[in-house]
Amino acid sequence: MQKVVKDYIEKILEADVVLEKPKDITLGHFATPFAFSLAKELRKSPMIIADELAKKFDNEEMFEKIEAVKGFINFKLSNKFLEQLSKDALLKGANLAKEESKNEKILLEYVSANPTGPLHIGHARGAVLGDSIARVGRHLGYDITTEYYVNDAGAQMDMLGLSVSLAGREFILNEEVEYPETYYRGDYLIDIAKKIHELHGADIFHDESRFREMAFFAKDIVINIITSDLKDIGIEFDNFVSEASLYDAWPETKAVLLENGSLYEKDEKLYLKSTLHGDDSDRVVVRENGIPTYLAGDIIYHKDKFDRGYDHYINIWGADHHGYIKRVNAAIEFLGNSSEKLEVLLSQMVQLLKGGEPYKMSKRAGNVILMSDVAQEVGADALRFIFLTKKSDTHLEFDLDMLKNKDSSNPIFYINYAFARINQVFKKAEKSFDDVIDISYENLNQDALNLVYESLLLPSILNEAFIKRDMQKITDYLYSLASSIHRFYNEHKIVGVEDEDKYLKVLSLCALTLKTSLSVLGIKAKETM
Repeated sequence: MQKVVKDYIEKILEADVVLEKPKDITLGHFATPFAFSLAKELRKSPMIIADELAKKFDNEEMFEKIEAVKGFINFKLSNKFLEQLSKDALLKGANLAKEESKNEKILLEYVSANPTGPLHIGHARGAVLGDSIARVGRHLGYDITTEYYVNDAGAQMDMLGLSVSLAGREFILNEEVEYPETYYRGDYLIDIAKKIHELHGADIFHDESRFREMAFFAKDIVINIITSDLKDIGIEFDNFVSEASLYDAWPETKAVLLENGSLYEKDEKLYLKSTLHGDDSDRVVVRENGIPTYLAGDIIYHKDKFDRGYDHYINIWGADHHGYIKRVNAAIEFLGNSSEKLEVLLSQMVQLLKGGEPYKMSKRAGNVILMSDVAQEVGADALRFIFLTKKSDTHLEFDLDMLKNKDSSNPIFYINYAFARINQVFKKAEKSFDDVIDISYENLNQDALNLVYESLLLPSILNEAFIKRDMQKITDYLYSLASSIHRFYNEHKIVGVEDEDKYLKVLSLCALTLKTSLSVLGIKAKETM
């Protein structure tokens, strides 16, 4: 709707315009401050310019009223135009707000948690954000590939092998074990150690030369746990890329960096000149022992990404990786690619409460709150929704008990209840959505028309949410629409009145909008509550 209106206004004014939604809908459905941008050039008051521009419009099919107010041009849509848009939307069904394929390929990497243990609640936030961005983007016609970068090289793998060994020695061999200050812990390690014991016997837990072997055995099991937990909340990946598998390409990558003068040697280490691209200091890419660092792995990985020829790259990282962005961008530039094609979104941690108290950590994971535990307690839909109610780069705190409330304090219940309520109204009226698709909006009251207008905003909401990578715009929109539906239901008798079919058509549009909006967030609307 907004795009159709904007395109028409720009055609009449022969210019790009900003189209706003007035807070007070009685002023109009849309408004443009275009006159203000012309005031200096034309040396006229914006109010005079707005008056002159408003007279250029003559479209009774689209607008009921066009009015210049204090320099703004306000547009009120006609009932007939809203009626036609409603019918078009209802005919689209599940394809509502779906757009034609765009000529843009995007590689979206997210989660990419170390394969050393089950996902914790912090990982879940980035996971839900990434999956939702992918779903919304695909709905809007973008070609999006999702990818999980498996960090199966480096010190964390050595620590995983050691941790499995310690778990095996303590819980299977019943030895007294002295634990180092840093190691992985949790019941999942005991389960892994038991499988290793069955296959290889007890000696392997004492053989340091086989710790790496145990680590990779454990990694495969942990990846299966991670993918299973993600699937339980509706998340699956197109690609998995192993960091360890990329290091064969380091000599080739290093040669490119050496050739363009972006590396130098100091104190037997090899440094990347990342300060040339805004980093605080140059970064080590090869240690004194000749082993590439974690940054070297990331450089190889991003070279591999860019070599695959996508138009745009999105990484979702934890907030603690903020300082890492400039060094990766530097490497991308040194490799002859544009770092402007890489977009990094940061996901802040989550503070979880239960009954106002900190949520207990999981024994199975050792010292973290498991995503799977929370999903099991409140359900995947509630988990997904609550993570999208704030921008990912802001702190999020919520209480699990709130997600069990059956009132407006629980947003996912409130929205689902609006959808279920509409279905119940149709059941009571003994009609289907198809029965009212051709009903006219003639003489429809303003409250109902406002619902129509709000429901038809979905395409612009999805586009804005995707462009700004801000899924909160969708959750806020859903809650607002649900509030409007509940208010309309409470203030108007629907079944058995003269305007029953008109009201039912309005509510069928609301239901479709709710269902589509939830679907692109990976949530299934509940028809009954």
